[in-house]
This record gives sequence, C-alpha cells and structure tokens, in this order.
Amino acid sequence: MKALVIGAGGQLATELLAAPPEGWEVEPITELELDIRDLAAVRTAVSRSRPDLILNAAAYTAVDRAESEAEIAWAVNRDGAAHLAMAAVEVGARFAHVSTDYVFDGQSSRAYRPDDAPAPRTVYGASKLAGEIAVQEVAPEALILRTAWVYSPYGGNFLKTMLKAMGEKGEVTVVADQIGTPTSAATLADALWGLCQAGAKGVHHHTDAGVASWYDFAQAIAEDAPGAGLLKTQPKVLPIRTEDYPTPARRPAFSVLDKTSTWTILGRPSPHWRCAMRTVLQRLASSG
Repeated sequence: MKALVIGAGGQLATELLAAPPEGWEVEPITELELDIRDLAAVRTAVSRSRPDLILNAAAYTAVDRAESEAEIAWAVNRDGAAHLAMAAVEVGARFAHVSTDYVFDGQSSRAYRPDDAPAPRTVYGASKLAGEIAVQEVAPEALILRTAWVYSPYGGNFLKTMLKAMGEKGEVTVVADQIGTPTSAATLADALWGLCQAGAKGVHHHTDAGVASWYDFAQAIAEDAPGAGLLKTQPKVLPIRTEDYPTPARRPAFSVLDKTSTWTILGRPSPHWRCAMRTVLQRLASSG
C-alpha cells in the first residue's frame, strides 16, 4: 500500500513519515515540490504517484497573517484541499484531510462534537471550514480529522517558543483564559494512521486527553523542562488575560474537542497531554 503525504517538512507530515504502519510505503511531497493551488500540477503529481491513500497535512496556518492575506489562505485551505480530494477520487485513492478547532466559535460550555454546527470567527477558521465542505462535496468518503494546539520537536510552535523565551528571559507572561488541549504531532499522526487503517470516514476529532489553558501548558513546560535538561532553572510563568495580549485574529476562548468517535474507532483514548509533552521534551533533549 502506498500513501502520498502532502505538506512534507511540516510538523504533522514529519511524524506521519516517521512511523507509517507496517506494509505502507510513504512518499513525501513538500510545498516547494507541489503548489496545491494548481489543480493541473496536483493531478499530474497524484497520477504519477498512483497512491492508495493521500494524507493532506498541508495548510496555510498563519492565523494572524490570514486576516490580511485572506486570498492566499482560501486558495490553500479551500481550493488546495479540493484539488487534492478531486485528484484522489480520479485515481481511486482514499483521502484524509486535517482540519482545526478554529471552525468553531469558542463559545461552547462543553467539548465540541464533530456534528456541532461550525461558526468560525477568523479568516483562518472560515477557510478551513470551506476546505472541509469542498472535500466532502468532491470526496464524500473522505476522512476529515480536526485537531488543535499542535506542537512537536520540529518547526515553530508554542512549546519551542516558550522554551526559547524562558531560557532567555527567565519569566514569561501567558494567556490564561483560553482553554483547549495541547496535542503532540506524534500522537496526532498515530491517530490519523489508525483511523485510515480502520477505514474511517466523515468528520472526527483528535487531540491529546485532558484540558488546559495556554498558561497551564506554559507552566507545565516550565516545571518539566529543567528535569529534561532543556532549561537550567525553572522560570516564572505569569498569567494574563486575552485582552492584555491583542492579536489580529480572535482566538477561541474554548476549543476542547470531543474525541469519543475517534477513541471508539481506535479502541483506546489519547494519552494525557502532559504525558505526551514530556515525551516531546525528552526527544528535544536527546536531539540537542
């Protein structure tokens, strides 16, 4: 079996390529090698590869910049996703697409279920929702997996940003009134492979288990990084409100996702976010 991984070089794609299930050959394609906004180029690449499965880990994820670059965000997150789904259908391949908690408005008082009505409040969220809809229209059997707060030892992400700031300043201020769940790209990749192996389709959710604020996440990093050898001393983490840290794009106040359907299909829950975080810290330490 052959899987084509789109968005190679990114956090999720790196983890997807690192641990494919037994019996799978994986072919990576980076954004430099393929502009998914170009339908003809997508068709050519997919036709040449003839995969059994296409995993779309490519996206425009610059949440704040998307507010001023809406045209690019929509071209990648909606049109690019549709092009890949269309090409998958044309060669008889299954299609798996990764989406986001930003399709919701962040006003819920309980974890968002896959069938809850989306209501994005940012250009990024709207473009990702449009991508979901476009994929479902072109490839009704596709798998769409929403996730949130992804980090890894690779690329730019909250955990690595915090480690750098903590090491340089010894003190950081972090928003404490936005609630969600940190998600290791490795556990996300494992869940995505598992769902594909199980033949899952439709919309599902995956994050690690548990709930945290960004402040909680930063505090956990501050507590565990010294033991992993990534910081010399434990830094101070100070909580602030969202209104004290204004950004162009409005962040969801609450973005916890209900993973029941995913856990049922996989036959197991996700690891708790703090356990997954410690694994990432250990990987960073061993690679450093």
